[in-house]
Amino acid sequence: MSIVKHIVMWNLRGETEVDKQDAVARLKLAFEGLRGRIPGMRHLEVGVDSSKVNYACDVVLYSEFESQTALEGYATHPEHLRVKEELGDLRIARHQVDYEPSA
Repeated sequence: MSIVKHIVMWNLRGETEVDKQDAVARLKLAFEGLRGRIPGMRHLEVGVDSSKVNYACDVVLYSEFESQTALEGYATHPEHLRVKEELGDLRIARHQVDYEPSA
């Protein structure tokens, strides 16, 4: 079995800096709540951009799964689907990379 890394980056809605900070906090809390609930998920962390450069994403999700099958299970897991539904209107852009690291 190979570990699969799953990285997702978002830009979030927000009319004001406070609105955007609230959106970031909601996303962070929701995804961190998935720890220990998804079979095969070995690690999950949520990072908030501190660079503030104009081309940066607002938030990154970094997670590791024990296999491609576990990652596929996460995609359809009811808890993940609930979080996606809850946060669906927050994002304005989403980028994703899944990969197996080389030895």
